[in-house]
Amino acid sequence: MEIPKKRVALVTGGNRGLGFAIVQSLAEAGYAVVAAARSCTPQLKELVDQNESVVFEALDLAARRELHEWSKRFVEKYGAPYALINNAAIAHDGVLGTMHESQIEEVIGVNVTATLLLTKYISRSMLRNRLGRIVNISSIIASTGFNGLSVYAASKAAMNGFTKSLSRELGKVNITVNAVAPGYMETSMSAGINDAQLDQIRRRSALKRLASTSEVASTVKYLLSEDAAAITGTVLTVDAGNTA
Repeated sequence: MEIPKKRVALVTGGNRGLGFAIVQSLAEAGYAVVAAARSCTPQLKELVDQNESVVFEALDLAARRELHEWSKRFVEKYGAPYALINNAAIAHDGVLGTMHESQIEEVIGVNVTATLLLTKYISRSMLRNRLGRIVNISSIIASTGFNGLSVYAASKAAMNGFTKSLSRELGKVNITVNAVAPGYMETSMSAGINDAQLDQIRRRSALKRLASTSEVASTVKYLLSEDAAAITGTVLTVDAGNTA
């Protein structure tokens, strides 16, 4: 299916959870959205079937050696994207001392190395247009920590540093780079947190609730808008006041 001639937004991990909410939000705002993920979930397939502005592209960030060619095919097919939303990430729950080295390497490989490589290749096409928006999905865990998620926290802290430095590299060509740090949301990523812990998180939050995926998606949408043209190199927290 051909995407209509609109501003193209590439969303990694766009098949479920927060990524899917971002895809929905951007499509409703008039963007042509490419949801890239390892598989097309039933909810994403339904959206693709109903909305001609949304398409699915298979992407496995674990296959890092294929990212260069994948990016070249993407630009040939859709042109230079206006926006890249680095949302895809994985987490292995477990204390560092007993976590297998392969799990550590997998988290860092997908969340950091592959994300940097994809951004490298996709941003090249943005450079030619001297226009673009890059949004990296971080997490409040990068600054607060969480028992059993030290490797995941390290990967998200890396995203924050990456965001600030890359914003200085690309700012001269009118490309903004920001990060959004969600708090705890009811997604598959937080499935390992039991109900008692989630209730405690709600009570600790200023708004006495969790942030929703749609609220985080709206923040991403704002960063793509003209109203956010002067915002770059920052990390926006959306956590219902959990870190207040």
